[in-house]
Amino acid sequence: MRQNGGVSENQEPAAKTSIRVGVIGGGQLARMMVPPAIHLGLDISVLAETEGMSAQRAADMVGDYRDPETVYAFAETVDVVTFDHEHVPHEILNELERRGIAVHPRPHALQYAQDKILMREKLAELGVPIPAWAAVADEAALQTFIDANGGRAVVKTARGGYDGKGVRVVSQADEVRDWFAALAEDARGGFLLAEELVDFTRELAQLIARRPSGEARAWPLVETIQRDGVCDVVLAPAPVSDPETAAEAARIGAIVAEGVDATGVLAVEMFETRDGRVLVNELAMRPHNSGHFSIEGSITSQFEQHLRAVTDLPLGDPAMAAPYAVMVNVLGGPAEGPMPVRYPAVLAAHPAAKIHSYGKLPRPGRKVGHVTVVGDSLDTALAEARAAADGFA
Repeated sequence: MRQNGGVSENQEPAAKTSIRVGVIGGGQLARMMVPPAIHLGLDISVLAETEGMSAQRAADMVGDYRDPETVYAFAETVDVVTFDHEHVPHEILNELERRGIAVHPRPHALQYAQDKILMREKLAELGVPIPAWAAVADEAALQTFIDANGGRAVVKTARGGYDGKGVRVVSQADEVRDWFAALAEDARGGFLLAEELVDFTRELAQLIARRPSGEARAWPLVETIQRDGVCDVVLAPAPVSDPETAAEAARIGAIVAEGVDATGVLAVEMFETRDGRVLVNELAMRPHNSGHFSIEGSITSQFEQHLRAVTDLPLGDPAMAAPYAVMVNVLGGPAEGPMPVRYPAVLAAHPAAKIHSYGKLPRPGRKVGHVTVVGDSLDTALAEARAAADGFA
């Protein structure tokens, strides 16, 4: 009997025994999805932007995520597409769905993380608390907003900003004249997002995972501490949170996740104001820096949960695995090379610290890794995590 690829002519093909997840983007988030994918028995492929990126171990293709044919060719090799970042053009994602390829989060949800003005419109529609805002097309409209909101405002580009990029605090509209000029040169035109300058006491993040069938699980509320617009420290759970604040953050997270039809991990970044309110600042629809603590600090990490969610597997328990977990980012890195050059000294001095290198060369302000410490004392965990991270400075 003639065989064809190991299957006889009168045999049915073997049942599929593994799901292949395709991650667009080769950064550290894709890299940190690899271990839980292995543990879950999932195959994982990465479309990396260039050679040598953080997730190079799983990079089966290198190419431009903005090129439709590159993305289509990659997507045809996997069962479900998900993301390391939110920058894949919306029209490409819509075409993937038209071709019958599973995309999570789906394009109609991801648009709210890709475009800050769409995000604000949706959050307002859902009735969750947000800062005062306006979409402004010119300097006159921006100045009107500034004057009506205490003489200062936060201005953001609608698309593409992250880690403090695309964000300016201004008191005069001409401080973003270059951004308006760039919009005018773009054939599509567009708006900038103007927001009130919120008087907040701290920044919080509520992470929640949701699968296509609707099941959702939320991690404890965390506090994030920024340095120069970049996340520096995450405290889990958020300290000195009264039950009402945590309950309100969880309520908001659930409303947003269902309201935008999120699938996978959703991070809802928030401000806690001096008068006790919680306001939504940003959304991210992927594993997020504020959830890195969960690798050691939670029963189910955000990376495992994201993979479970996008493949529609039952979700794991996101509860804390220890009373406290502290994550400190390694920003910049050692002058003499990538993080492992300092391993002998740092690992010897801080045996309780869990070190994560992203395989990146050092550069001022660059996230090259992170350190997590878990324990019974928040102060002790913070001091140990900070000291270990400083060992890579």
